[in-house]
Amino acid sequence: LSDLAAMGATPRWALLAVALPDADDAWLGAFAGGLFALAHRYRVALIGGDTTRGPRNLCMTIVGELPAGTAVTRAGARAGDDILVSGRLGDAALALAALQGRVSLDGSALAALRQRLEWPEPRVALGERLRGIASAALDVSDGLTGDLAHILAASHVGATVDLALVPRAPSLAALLASDRRPLALECLLAGGDDYELCFTAPPAARPRLAALSSELGLPLTRIGTVTAETGLRVRDEGGATLASLPGAFDHFR
Repeated sequence: LSDLAAMGATPRWALLAVALPDADDAWLGAFAGGLFALAHRYRVALIGGDTTRGPRNLCMTIVGELPAGTAVTRAGARAGDDILVSGRLGDAALALAALQGRVSLDGSALAALRQRLEWPEPRVALGERLRGIASAALDVSDGLTGDLAHILAASHVGATVDLALVPRAPSLAALLASDRRPLALECLLAGGDDYELCFTAPPAARPRLAALSSELGLPLTRIGTVTAETGLRVRDEGGATLASLPGAFDHFR
């Protein structure tokens, strides 16, 4: 759903291919309950697919629609545009790090972050409203440094991002100010699975975006600027450019 949201599309139909080792009624009941609750929420119809025996594997394809010529792509960012993100970044990655034993978090903080990891919120309503406002967009599924880089490459531009502006949870902010800063930077800049939207828009759109943020009850935070000079630069809290950036998720490594 988040891929469709990033293009401004409305989800409509789904195809589900399932391989299962056996017909476990309890597992199937729980899976179907969750699937159809989500489908009902977004008015998506399951229109086909396939079922076979084998190691458990699920593959779902979601099809959406939008008015002709209104799709928001990766290729429209222009020098001078603002760079914005919805919600917060790094929550899911920090939750995973805690579950892997790489960092300790108190129970309430971990519970909130784990909710973000296991129940991400697709920004469908935001994506639909960004048609005609955003010049480019992409969902943050593999990490900000990697996903923003896709926009920059497709648009043949660069960007400067201010680390201090990137929205983060209080627990992640505390880690940034501690000896666990490298892990915090990894979560904030390269952590995936938040499925927030990263998008660009001209400065003239700031009033419209502020109104949209208020209407949706969703923070939309300006974190940087698109530049004519190619490449991604991230400035730390003191304004110095980070010498290196944590690598985002790479599907083929």
